[in-house]
Amino acid sequence: MELKDIRNFSIIAHIDHGKSTLADRLLETTGTIPPRKMQEQVLDSMELERERGITIKMAPVRMNYQLHGVNYELNLIDTPGHIDFYYEVSRALKAVEGSVLLVDATQGVQAQTLSTLGMARDAGLVVVPVVSKIDSPLARVPEVKKEMARLLECSERDILEVSGRTGEGVPRLLEEIVKRVPPPKEEAVGHGGFRGLVFDFQYSNHTGVIVYVRVFDGAVRKGEKLLFKNASREFTPIEVGFFSPEHVPRESLSAGEIGYIVTGIKEPGIASVGDTLTGAKAPLPALAGYERPTPVVWASVYPESQDDFNLLRQALDRLRLSDSSFSHEEESSGLLGRGFRAGFLGMLHLEIITERLQREFHLKLIVTTPSITYEVADKRGKRLVVYSPALFPEYGEIEKVFEPWVAVKIIAPSDYLGAIMQLLFKHEAVVGESESFGDNRMSVSFEMPLRELMRNFFDELKSVSSGFASLSYKIIGLREADVVKLDILVADEIVPAFSRVVSRKRVQEEAEAAVEKLYTILPRQLFVTKIQSKALGRILSSRTLSALRKDVTGYLYGGDVTRKMKLLEKQKKGKKKMKERGRGKAVIPAEVFVKMLRSE
Repeated sequence: MELKDIRNFSIIAHIDHGKSTLADRLLETTGTIPPRKMQEQVLDSMELERERGITIKMAPVRMNYQLHGVNYELNLIDTPGHIDFYYEVSRALKAVEGSVLLVDATQGVQAQTLSTLGMARDAGLVVVPVVSKIDSPLARVPEVKKEMARLLECSERDILEVSGRTGEGVPRLLEEIVKRVPPPKEEAVGHGGFRGLVFDFQYSNHTGVIVYVRVFDGAVRKGEKLLFKNASREFTPIEVGFFSPEHVPRESLSAGEIGYIVTGIKEPGIASVGDTLTGAKAPLPALAGYERPTPVVWASVYPESQDDFNLLRQALDRLRLSDSSFSHEEESSGLLGRGFRAGFLGMLHLEIITERLQREFHLKLIVTTPSITYEVADKRGKRLVVYSPALFPEYGEIEKVFEPWVAVKIIAPSDYLGAIMQLLFKHEAVVGESESFGDNRMSVSFEMPLRELMRNFFDELKSVSSGFASLSYKIIGLREADVVKLDILVADEIVPAFSRVVSRKRVQEEAEAAVEKLYTILPRQLFVTKIQSKALGRILSSRTLSALRKDVTGYLYGGDVTRKMKLLEKQKKGKKKMKERGRGKAVIPAEVFVKMLRSE
């Protein structure tokens, strides 16, 4: 296939604006998938994706399309829309020349529409604007086209209309993609040799790591030695091919094409997103890649039974082979045993990974309260990076604490602006500009600590705006924070899994709430158990759980009351002795951890 007949494009949009449904219609219209094999969300292969109706992993696919007697090769990458998978979109945009920007005709431009459009423009892509769901009775096509024309500074005539459900407008969209999206260019013309960018990868038990590549120069064939530039690792491809959407082996992949290479490598850490693949004999310089995504949210993951520790390690290593965006390292806790501290891109990412661990590997897990990374300057002048509340230095040792902040944009109907402003005040936001966004909607920009964004902000925003508000954010750096570490003690022993970092303003309120919650769910022990919360170098709240007492007098019948008193006194002394000798440690069942770590 000649370069002039290839078109590489992605579909970008806010979550739930119909990307996967439109991809289904494109596959159907081009005959890539026969009608008998057609199903909804055909590119969403993961069970979780189908269940939730969202795209988690990007999915490339090749379509053959004929226009005016010319055969074109269309390579589509369907990208996720949820904000946690922002990094997936950035990878896809590095591998294509154009993007279809999809906007739901019933909802209009949303916050993430703006952020994904910004990414496409930064990558220098040609944007094809499309209004979707035009068949809906709630569709506001003229108003939404006006919004998009103003946003893109283009004519309303340039905006296409489609329905992913009925297929209306899809043939015209295919024509416009061929006309508007430019064909790929070879980067290192005249240098010879192969060079390609790794934009994703997956793992197979039989063949090892399978890398998804966009070929920029030359061609790659099965059996020719290749080199990972960043990892400096050579390998011989077992198979090369393209996606249709299942893997289709072929002799070679040439410049401008998107496909896969089966590496045969079964070690984690060799393949990485953004790495350049090139010929081992005559390597070309690395392509301008992009950085590995940095974890934003941290949580500890422990198996309910320590017998499953090795299985958990294997499961995390296996998921790491197919998702390079989360990291993990071993840690141990006195009460929970051995586990792993894991870093994620956001709360949904954490939820997806833990759910996959439970479903795919049948593991029962305890997941601690998610936290973020802090930088702490101590009084000795040292600066520490702390990503677990349990590792936070003691109150008297801290000079300053720095935390990540985010720049956030919300788009919502004007009627909800008052309630949203109150919510922003509650979450320590610094409000910037707000502007009218057409159709009685407002756009509000503000900055806030990432810690507050994670403190149920998404759910509360949906609640105060009746589900109409949309949000996008990006991390903007570290700022000084007024936060303290809150520890929970059970029987005078700190439980690391319950430790958290909270705003100094709310520390008393959170301390009382945590003690009260634990008091109601912790089973009584064989001795009197104190439940306390500690912060700022002192105990802020305390409750005492009475002992579980065996009836030692039940077998007595009649006789002097002093016999009963002696037995009860003996029991009391035994409990005291047990506590003094250290055998009086509280036993906290796994379900108590689960209930404590679940949000209120």
